[in-house]
Formats: sequence, structure tokens, C-alpha cells
Amino acid sequence: MFIAHLPAGYIFSKYSLPFFKKHRINPWYFIAAGIAGALTPDLDMLYFYFVDQRQHHHHTYWSHYPIVWFSLLCVSMVWLRWASTKRYSVLALIFSFNGFIHMLLDTVVGDIWWFAPFVDKPFALFSVPSVYKPWWLNFILHWTFLLELGICLWALVVWRRARLAHNENHDH
Repeated sequence: MFIAHLPAGYIFSKYSLPFFKKHRINPWYFIAAGIAGALTPDLDMLYFYFVDQRQHHHHTYWSHYPIVWFSLLCVSMVWLRWASTKRYSVLALIFSFNGFIHMLLDTVVGDIWWFAPFVDKPFALFSVPSVYKPWWLNFILHWTFLLELGICLWALVVWRRARLAHNENHDH
């Protein structure tokens, strides 16, 4: 994925929010935690460019290991189950769930090492041939970019509906 992680995090967080209303979570914090989780795996790009000097695929760093996000998800679920105050465990849960969704989305065209660190083998549903320069044009001109645009459009529709509902509730 190239541009759809933030919109996907927003969508999943918006649709998940009603399931956690009983915990009296601030919706803004909930959605912010979800979006942060959706974006956090790509913070490894800072290391990729400024430390590693682009020597290794950034999906080979621990922040792109699905086992990391699955572990965080499991710890968050246990924390939610046993915590007396659920607020922070719910935020951790949506954060880690969206981090895991990031792995799923990256698997569409980006190699993800699903069994790392135990197996050094990347997986991707589709490959993007290197035809154009600069490199990012290959992703934008590939048919799978339509999926990303669809996710962005979906997020825009969800956001717009939420705004309209909010305005209707405050007009009365």
C-alpha cells in the first residue's frame, strides 16, 4: 500500500467504535489511536533512509513483522479482559489491530515476511513490475492502486456521513 493506510485506519476505527461505547472512550482518542496504529509500521522508513541508507527492504525490519503486531494484539486483548479500567486497553487494542491491518494491506503488492523472524521468505498477493522511473510510478500506475483509491474514497464517504450526522445532531 502506498496511500491507503491512514484512510483504512480511519475506516476500521470508525466502524469499531460502537463496539466499545460501553467503555466510555473519547471517540477522538479512539480514532487517533487507530490511525496511529495504521501508520506506525511505516515509521521504519526513518531508519531506512537515515540510518540503513536503503540497504535493506524496510519490510524486513521488526516493525513490519506480523508477529509483532499479532503479539501486541494478543496482549491488548488480555489487558482488556483483565483491566479494571478499560480505557487504555481499548486504545491499545485499536492501535495494534490497525497495525496488523497494515500488514494485511501491505501484502497486496508489498513483500511481507509473514513468518519472520523464523522464516526469511516474503509473501505478496501481486507483484508490481519495475517499468517506470521514478520507482513510485510503478505503484501508482499499477491496477492495484485502484484498490487504494477505493479505500480513500470509502474513508471520505465515511467521514462525510459522520460530519453530516454530527451537524444534524447539533442543529436541533
